[in-house]
Amino acid sequence: MVRIKRPPQPRPAAPPKSPPPDALHPGRRDLPHRHRPRPQPARLQVPHLGGPLLPNLRPAARARHRAPRTRRYLLQWRQRFLKGQYGIGGDLQHVEDGKADLKILESDADPVRPRKYVVNVPAGRTVKECGLDDMSRVRGYKVDGAKTIVGPYALPLKGGEGARVTITEGMWEDRRGHKVDGGERRRTEIRYKKRIAERREMRERGEL
Repeated sequence: MVRIKRPPQPRPAAPPKSPPPDALHPGRRDLPHRHRPRPQPARLQVPHLGGPLLPNLRPAARARHRAPRTRRYLLQWRQRFLKGQYGIGGDLQHVEDGKADLKILESDADPVRPRKYVVNVPAGRTVKECGLDDMSRVRGYKVDGAKTIVGPYALPLKGGEGARVTITEGMWEDRRGHKVDGGERRRTEIRYKKRIAERREMRERGEL
């Protein structure tokens, strides 16, 4: 009986091993908290609303089309609303079609120097036609001079009989500023370069 030996079969090549993390980052030390899961922000609960008002907003804040202040900005306004702190015109009691009328109420406590207050009255009525229950004082507005109401978004009425506030988009928004001529640090340099460019253009036109 003759035995036939099979030729040796090559072993399959093992997949290449990926280098350990420390090999990619030689200066990185293995900290004990490196593999711990990151804590997730807690869901905000509002007792009187009965449910989560603002869930995890971290993914939305990281989006490119969102400003980095999105989550902090919303949380600040949420705290203000819970405390009853609104923006300008938030304490107006009589608003019709997005418009509120402001009038001047004079106090007779001191006849020599009467005090003047800005109050909100129903539309089409004067201070004399309203009782004390129909009028409410408004914060953020004051009387300048004899009968001029000064404050944000306040436009004078005809005949100087008060002012009117109209609801406008962005009234309660905290707007950011913008840099003028490179900001305070580079303002002198930028304006100097602008003057040089203007004089160069004037020389080319033959004005100098």
